[in-house]
Amino acid sequence: MVKAIFTCLFFLILSGCNNDKKGIALGTLERDRIAHTATVSEIITELPIPSGSQVLIGQVLVKLDNTLQTALVAKAHAQMLQAKANLEKVHNGAREEEVASASAQVAGAKAALVKSEANYERAKMLIKKQLTSQATLDSTLAARDENLAKLNSAQEQLLQLINGARIEDLKISEAILATAVAVLASENKKLQDLTITAKRDGLLDNLPWNLGERVTAGSPVAIVLAGNVPFARVYVPEPYRIKIKAGDKLIVTVDGLTTSFEGTVRWISSEPAFTPYYALNQEERANLMYLAEILLPDSASDLPMGVPAQVQMP
Repeated sequence: MVKAIFTCLFFLILSGCNNDKKGIALGTLERDRIAHTATVSEIITELPIPSGSQVLIGQVLVKLDNTLQTALVAKAHAQMLQAKANLEKVHNGAREEEVASASAQVAGAKAALVKSEANYERAKMLIKKQLTSQATLDSTLAARDENLAKLNSAQEQLLQLINGARIEDLKISEAILATAVAVLASENKKLQDLTITAKRDGLLDNLPWNLGERVTAGSPVAIVLAGNVPFARVYVPEPYRIKIKAGDKLIVTVDGLTTSFEGTVRWISSEPAFTPYYALNQEERANLMYLAEILLPDSASDLPMGVPAQVQMP
């Protein structure tokens, strides 16, 4: 009889403990992990801040060798200046000296044409009197036509200098300058990326590469644990998911502390972490878990990561 009583009490205690655990979401304290990656494969030249230090946004964490990129920036800057000068040249048009030279060429072409026309007229008179050959007449005619063509060409060149550049040439020069400016901005951004700075306040958790090593492109070179306070990442049981939304206040208990915290739900997953609900029956669906993040108050700023935490369900 006594044994039966103790057995009943044992199962009652177990059932009471299970009921208590059903109202708790378990997890750990975490912080946002920011991985700063290298954009190129270069050698680390500076590590100004040691691991484990508190960092502020904008502080330099890692510097990579920028010799090659500095040269590329200088090249892009020179190309931009060249394109800018070319655009100014097209806008300003021809100089007075160039116009004067073209005018002189027109005058010379006119004089040559007058002379060739006189020779042609003289040859026509002589051919009528049968004092010259047909070949001479043809030669003077060809010379006259050649000088006429030269005069037309010189006049067109002079007109082109006077009228200035075409609108199409201006647009081409403007497009070339815009391209050069964009290339310079891109090269400057690549140069800035070689100096890796903290994007958020936090703790410099790790520097995976040593000073003097050549990093691989895309690999993390500095790990920052961001945020002033940690958050509890817990798994919410399925029966309580419908009762929780972002902004709700929940009680968070951390192992090793006798006091609890009032946290704020900043995010909760809309999908279960395990087997899809449609593959489970009604009893098994209660075993589904939804990942949630509960932000702790400022008074919990000194708590470390990885410590187990429990959140009381509403």
